[in-house]
Amino acid sequence: MSRLFPPSKPRAVEGGLKARSKRGAIAQTWWSERFIAVLEDIGMGNRLQRGRTYARTGQVITLDVDAGSVTARVQGSRARPYRVRIGVTAFGKAQWAKLEHELAGNAWYLAKLLAGEMPDDIEDVFTGLGLSLFPASAAELSLDCSCPDWEVPCKHLAATFYLLAESFDDDPFRILAWRGRPREDLLDNLYAARSDGPPAPDAAEHAGTPLEDCLQDYFALQGDLPRPSPHVTSGTSLLDQLPPVDVMLRGHPLPDLLRPAYRR
Repeated sequence: MSRLFPPSKPRAVEGGLKARSKRGAIAQTWWSERFIAVLEDIGMGNRLQRGRTYARTGQVITLDVDAGSVTARVQGSRARPYRVRIGVTAFGKAQWAKLEHELAGNAWYLAKLLAGEMPDDIEDVFTGLGLSLFPASAAELSLDCSCPDWEVPCKHLAATFYLLAESFDDDPFRILAWRGRPREDLLDNLYAARSDGPPAPDAAEHAGTPLEDCLQDYFALQGDLPRPSPHVTSGTSLLDQLPPVDVMLRGHPLPDLLRPAYRR
């Protein structure tokens, strides 16, 4: 076998996509780690290791994520880069409408997504609707590479998986885009779903003047301010609040000598 297929060295790539990790785990966030763990759980663990070197030396030239498909060009030992495709089922409009309804109903999910993070329990939302955020089995993935290696995944596919995981680190919305919903569309639909909620009781009765119609009077006094009467306090009561004063003058305590002045 070694005589038929001698070891080959990949051609060097200038400006390729390099994994940031130089050793150890490549994924950094929980959602990227989860993605790699899912791939390992469905039987790709040993084969994925072959792609680490390719991912770290920049053999992946391009990586694009679209609904249901990840495509890449990976430079191997041949002059022409190999074409790689990783397919997954993209959810339909009806499925995404249900997902968006669930996500919009929880302000925590919306806040985390707006902050560029994936909520820790977002998988539960998908599972509750009979869906899966990440591929649940190898059968959910379609893997293709134009290289002659008959084993799947080959090192070119494996390198693409690792670079895909790192792209999820940078932008978790790519996971959702892969499932069929780009970031802009998702956020627009979430806002729309929240604004379509039922109006508050008697909202029309308590609606105020629109801000743009009252800007000229915004800082004007809108009514008479109450004028509270000052609280009347006896002048001598202030003397009663003094701590004990052991000062005598002509045989009289100092507070007693001051009282006539405070009364006046």
